[in-house]
Amino acid sequence: MTNPTSSTAAPGALAGRREWTAFLVLLLPLLLVSMDVSVLFFAIPSIDRDLAPSATQQLWIFDVYAFALAGLLITMGSLGDRIGRRKLLLIGALAFGAASVCAAYANSPEMLIAARAVLGIGGATLMPSTIGLVRNMFRDEQQRAKAIGIWSGAMAGGIALGSVLSGVMLEHFWWGSVFLINVPAMLLLLVLVPLLVPEFKDPNPGRFDFLSVPLSMGTVLPVVYGIKESAAHGLDAERALIIAAGLAVGWVFVRRQRTRSDAMISRELFRGRGFGTGIGLNALAAFAMMGSAFFTTQYLQSVLGMSTMEAALWSLAPSLAVGAAAPAATAIAQRTQRAYVVCGGFVVGAAGFGVFTLAGTDSLVLLLIGSAVMSSGIVAVMALVSDMAMAASPPEKAGSAASLLETGGEFGGALGMALLGAVATAVYRADMPAAAPEAARKTLPGALSTGDDSLIAIGRDAFVQSMHYASVTGSLILLTGAVLAATLLRRATRPVTATPTATATATEQTAAEAPAAPVPAQV
Repeated sequence: MTNPTSSTAAPGALAGRREWTAFLVLLLPLLLVSMDVSVLFFAIPSIDRDLAPSATQQLWIFDVYAFALAGLLITMGSLGDRIGRRKLLLIGALAFGAASVCAAYANSPEMLIAARAVLGIGGATLMPSTIGLVRNMFRDEQQRAKAIGIWSGAMAGGIALGSVLSGVMLEHFWWGSVFLINVPAMLLLLVLVPLLVPEFKDPNPGRFDFLSVPLSMGTVLPVVYGIKESAAHGLDAERALIIAAGLAVGWVFVRRQRTRSDAMISRELFRGRGFGTGIGLNALAAFAMMGSAFFTTQYLQSVLGMSTMEAALWSLAPSLAVGAAAPAATAIAQRTQRAYVVCGGFVVGAAGFGVFTLAGTDSLVLLLIGSAVMSSGIVAVMALVSDMAMAASPPEKAGSAASLLETGGEFGGALGMALLGAVATAVYRADMPAAAPEAARKTLPGALSTGDDSLIAIGRDAFVQSMHYASVTGSLILLTGAVLAATLLRRATRPVTATPTATATATEQTAAEAPAAPVPAQV
């Protein structure tokens, strides 16, 4: 049996062509789920013209997808461990495809909001199922790290690709086409997954804790909503109360998980020291990734004056470097200590923020270089710590482990936008003249709306200055992450052994098979 205190696990069987083909199929739902975060960027004007949603309805059309996704990740990860990750993936794909058709042909704002909510529910089943299946399909340490590295790069690239694909589709078709692009991919998934992907589930999961479902949603949704609203409009008493309410429910949720034998989040997950560390460092990486998006997107559109389509196309340029970052990092980590590579990724990310501080009001090249450097470092970190967290979790709990990893990323991203956005907003307002109109003192788009050339120039200078301060803040946080990685990862273990329950059910395995290997269900 593998020594639980060892830094390496016994090597598993090598994955072959079938597993790698199945892995490529599993990238389809990942790309679509991440693309749907940004796919409406260009469609909103057309939706406004056809459906005439109110301002509140328009916000919900945008946000309900992300809220449903974040709120149900923990529930769906636990459900997948119980009923089977492949089965949940297929159910989610069916729901995602059907909701895409409903969204495409929605004839009212309410129908579109409802369809987007179902898309979010489907997305919550797809994300933990895919990475959980990857954890089980690739038992060899190096192959698993490579697969999760590619998985991390695909997830990061999907958000940028979504906005560009949306713009291209809308140049030739109506706004519903941005949803219909999901349907062929989901149909392909429904056909190929049963043929290529084996089923995996916990052989003895215990009863499903239904009360933990509303408790988990009551924790995640208020906190994420409160943080995002604070990032957009500032922190006030009402939003602080919403966040506090979510934290209070979270306290009840955690106590329930610690005292029940059939808890939704198994305590076994945290027995591998690398698991909690991986989740925390992944959240810190998401903090930087989403926090930088707060000002880079505005810089392209409001400072450089690009159209949304131009900005989306230029934002794809750094993806060329990002696509190679995760595989390169995993290859390097196989030749040296993981702690050094993760630490280096944080330092590279901090250097990317440093490049942002050199930008002026006409520095497209510097912005793209900074984005490429920062994103490459962050995606490298995400790939390595995601692999570490998944490897440190028992194979039969891979779905729950994946859901916690993704939920941590949601929290980190929301905090990044809130904190760096708050720093940038405070600096911008301090630099704007007191005599300027209220809208101009709040945001740069407000200054642009005045049509006053001198005020617009002042606003652009103030925004660039605010970006510098936010970048310094982001750089310092990432350097802190580098210190934490160097300190914590040296003590983190690699994969834990299977639980006694899982091992007992695997009596049909030969003695040569690793005890930590996943127990496949009947296909």
